[in-house]
Amino acid sequence: MIMGDVWLGRLAPRPPTPPPPAESKAGRNLPAAIATALGLLAVVALSLFVWIDLFMLVVIAFMVVGLWEAAGAFSTRGFYLPIAPLWTAAVAIVLATRFYGELGLLVSFFYGSLLVIAWRFRAGGQWAARDCAAALFALAWIGLLGGFATLLAGLDNGAWAVITFVLLPVASDTGGYFSGVLLGKHPMAPTISPKKSWEGFGGSIALSTLAGIVCAQFALDITWWWGIILGVACTIAGTAGDLSESLLKRDLGVKDMGSIFPGHGGVLDRVDSILVCAPVVYILLLAATGT
Repeated sequence: MIMGDVWLGRLAPRPPTPPPPAESKAGRNLPAAIATALGLLAVVALSLFVWIDLFMLVVIAFMVVGLWEAAGAFSTRGFYLPIAPLWTAAVAIVLATRFYGELGLLVSFFYGSLLVIAWRFRAGGQWAARDCAAALFALAWIGLLGGFATLLAGLDNGAWAVITFVLLPVASDTGGYFSGVLLGKHPMAPTISPKKSWEGFGGSIALSTLAGIVCAQFALDITWWWGIILGVACTIAGTAGDLSESLLKRDLGVKDMGSIFPGHGGVLDRVDSILVCAPVVYILLLAATGT
């Protein structure tokens, strides 16, 4: 009912704030995250090598589902994110970025933000400013960062650039999982993600760096040491993205951002570490190629 009211621009009475869920003893389900990310990599690779514009549809689909999940999660704390203008802005970001590059990304995000603000204030209500802040956060997190995936696809070696930006966080998660299970003793952020350890972080850097070197040498045609930079940077960014989403879910009082993967959460739960790596890989590849 809440989502229907948001769609139509009507405001229902705010629901009572639910108590935060109990902390899961299992922590983050990294095998599920890795499996989902590998599946995403397969879908991305297929779309890139079959027809580049098909990849744009994949990005749009991800944004649509991700924004829907974010709106649902925020609604548990009484926030109302207007989903119709958010979806409109997301589609505009992908299309504008595809045809006009970085300028298209910035302009479409700016005007998409104005659309979201105008839509929400037109609906009225006491908490319009707070809702706008949450909606713009969602659009920046999912739309703006996701737009960098479109920028990566537009590079000269775009297909392999996109595969690299997906593969490195997967390697980071895989290395972190196994080294954390085998060696983890020192928690990195016990109040946010108790299962994440510094030993796991070291394993993440090791495997992500190895994957970065392989991608640099055999896929991206750049100097091998750029692969080290890519691997380390993606591990740091991916870990920050994972911890940030864990902190957000704790603050919202939800276990998962969605339920599209039964028992494993939603799209945002599975690709939180991948999403934040898109601008990192894009900027580093521009530096590596001198463009």
